[in-house]
Amino acid sequence: MVSQKRREHGKRKFGKEVGLAVPRVAGWESCVRAPTAITESEGGLYVCMNSFLGFGSQYVGRHHARAGQRAYLHITRTRKAKEEDNNSGSGHPPKKKPTRLAIGIEGGFDVEQEHYEEDYKVVIFPDRQEVTSEDLGVMPDVVKERVSLSMAGIIAADSVSHALQVQQWDGEVRQESRFAADLKQLDNGIKIPPSGWRCEVCGLQENLWMNLTDGKVLCGRRYFDGSGGNNHALLYFQETGYPLAVKLGTITPDGADVYSYDEDDMVLDSKLPEHLSHFGIDMITMEKTERTMTELEIAVNQRVGEWEVIQESGTTLRPLFGEGLTGMKNLGNSCYLNSVMQVLFTVPDFARKYVSNIDKIMDEAPSDPTQDFKTQVAKLGYGLLSGEYSKPAPDPGDENGAAEAKDYQIGIAPRMFKALVGRGHPEFSTNRQQDAQEFLLHFINMVERNCRSGPNPSEAFRFLVEERIVCQQSQKAKYTQRVDYIIQLPVPMDQAVNTEELQEAERQRENGDSTVMPVRAQIPFAVCMAALSEPELLTDFWSSAVQAKTTATKTTRFSSFPDHLVIQIKKFTFGLDWVPKKLDVSIDVPDTLDLSALRASGQQPGEELLPEVAPPPLMTPDVEVKAPVLDDSTVSQLCDMGFPLEACRKAVYYTGNTGIDSAMNWVMGHMDDPDFSAPLVLPGCSGGTTPTTESVSEEHLATIVSMGFSREQATKALRATSNTLERAVDWIFSHLDDLESMEVSEGGRSAAESEAAREPPPGPCVRDGPGKYELFAFISHMGTSTMCGHYVCHIKKDQQWVIFNDQKVCASEKPPKDLGYLYFYRRVAE
Repeated sequence: MVSQKRREHGKRKFGKEVGLAVPRVAGWESCVRAPTAITESEGGLYVCMNSFLGFGSQYVGRHHARAGQRAYLHITRTRKAKEEDNNSGSGHPPKKKPTRLAIGIEGGFDVEQEHYEEDYKVVIFPDRQEVTSEDLGVMPDVVKERVSLSMAGIIAADSVSHALQVQQWDGEVRQESRFAADLKQLDNGIKIPPSGWRCEVCGLQENLWMNLTDGKVLCGRRYFDGSGGNNHALLYFQETGYPLAVKLGTITPDGADVYSYDEDDMVLDSKLPEHLSHFGIDMITMEKTERTMTELEIAVNQRVGEWEVIQESGTTLRPLFGEGLTGMKNLGNSCYLNSVMQVLFTVPDFARKYVSNIDKIMDEAPSDPTQDFKTQVAKLGYGLLSGEYSKPAPDPGDENGAAEAKDYQIGIAPRMFKALVGRGHPEFSTNRQQDAQEFLLHFINMVERNCRSGPNPSEAFRFLVEERIVCQQSQKAKYTQRVDYIIQLPVPMDQAVNTEELQEAERQRENGDSTVMPVRAQIPFAVCMAALSEPELLTDFWSSAVQAKTTATKTTRFSSFPDHLVIQIKKFTFGLDWVPKKLDVSIDVPDTLDLSALRASGQQPGEELLPEVAPPPLMTPDVEVKAPVLDDSTVSQLCDMGFPLEACRKAVYYTGNTGIDSAMNWVMGHMDDPDFSAPLVLPGCSGGTTPTTESVSEEHLATIVSMGFSREQATKALRATSNTLERAVDWIFSHLDDLESMEVSEGGRSAAESEAAREPPPGPCVRDGPGKYELFAFISHMGTSTMCGHYVCHIKKDQQWVIFNDQKVCASEKPPKDLGYLYFYRRVAE
């Protein structure tokens, strides 16, 4: 037979790409169908030797019938036995613990290498006839050459999985500080003893840093769990600007930990011996007495699998297998994606759209299905729900093939899916950890764009929000509506029920007691809902009724209730120093929820509405109103912070070009204004700053039209928001009244013709029903911020909570419902 077998082979994978010259075949997953592990199943993987697309055994016949291709390379592989990790009878030393914050290099974390025996055969369809060596020998030379080259190219090809894997990474590479060479050191006579250090502010005796400018000894940053220091070294830098500090206890003849507060990173100081000698410290005689920052980070990375509460590590969990119980491989910080997709395919709308119709989707798949959104989502959904890949991972057996099943699954690896949905995105295209909430919205946005006709499963989450603003001076009101997919629930830390316990722990830490255990704030869920639903006071509201700034109240209510409700707990925030931090809170989230009292009621009987009049310009009435001259540098600075362009322009305009500080204050005070991102329009200005008339994106137009709005309305929304889809969607729902009175139409019709032909706008495509819900899933996060840590999800299946922790799928014994980040509710039928 024409077959090849490799005995000593690491992670080699195959899959996609069209073209014969240099095939790049994508992962061990079939391009059209099978999630990972298909080549480890009995059927193996069939790679078309012309297009280099890979197919599972169930679907290769379909491709042959559609494309007329006959020659396929059949790839199968079996897992090889691993060498023992200990020296009991094997003669091999035990694995070394990592000593370097790195991956795939000496001293770092090992990259697990799975070893396989691989077998390759050429198969001819439709009879699946295997080509023998005798058959190949009698073929014409040109055919023999093409077959040989194609086989060699497929076998040698890199894959999507190889491109996505982190083969090597070194987290200890540090750069020379730009302050080191010319660091100014004060001649203040301070000499630092070799031991017995204390923070000069709070008396803390660990995590101490000496400033290399004046010798001040202060404690380091406070960690997310309350341990570490009290931020005194950081505060001192903010006060003095002295940039470099060395961690006491890490100084040895070989170096020390040096941190640059100005550069916000660990750095090298080539003149460290000289800088330390200035304060009487001889590096040659110093010994290490504290863990370095690298050692602390390594310890944290080794403990990722030991976060007991959320991962339920303290109990023996029973593995589960079957339909809807399939694990997913972590591709390197892809747990956020795994958790979100596990939950989404529990929603019937997504299962019906992508899994129930999988045969139709596969039949209609384009010639390159690797780049087709519907195909890749359907493939992932089928892999998660079918149960075909929900099998325990076998321990590599002996030479006779004996193996014992493990308590975790082989899992499916969504490499093509991740590559497709992350393509072109600055964050989701990387291997860095991401915010699960941001990915959920990103994926919903992709679903919206790809469901312009037919059922749209994201409608299960879509709802309308009504915002009612009441001017306190005139008592007149203004109503706006916007579409949303997630409720963001604030966390009022000042209303914790264990305030005294928190204060006592804080007092002990301030007194230098490093043994005090962290205390988690306990916040009632009712308090969080009250913070969301209670009227918010607006102190700088411009009232069109009184033509002046005054106070107003803003109340938020539901104009519709979705079939499935997503609640985000706003755990991630910024401290006073603008450093991101995570709130360590426990919230008693209920199993059932009744939001009926939060339904919007619209304009009240006898209530007057605020007139639609724009704020006055800053010029005096006797001066001709002209387009404003704005400070471009201030506008740019605000835009760089992530605020919308039009909001930045308004901030600079309404603060009279007085600088970044006043403009920033305006932005922070008006972020909740319904027209925050709307274009700046000056009354009486003929040219003025009016919405741009640039051409709009046809793709964005189609997306908005698919939501039930006319092309005219979609065009106006996009032009009003600089062609930005997300802003346009928000704008269109907050300007429904404007859209109803539109006098501009496409196709050159007159305003009168347009008025006669126009029908009332259909409004947003949202579902509605009772506001009673039950909890069916939640996603939890472990770590200091959304940019690091780990995600798992718990899903209720047949009245049993199940934990999905990447490849581990187990019956949950103690679901930590109080520690979740995203909660998913479904409507309770009445």
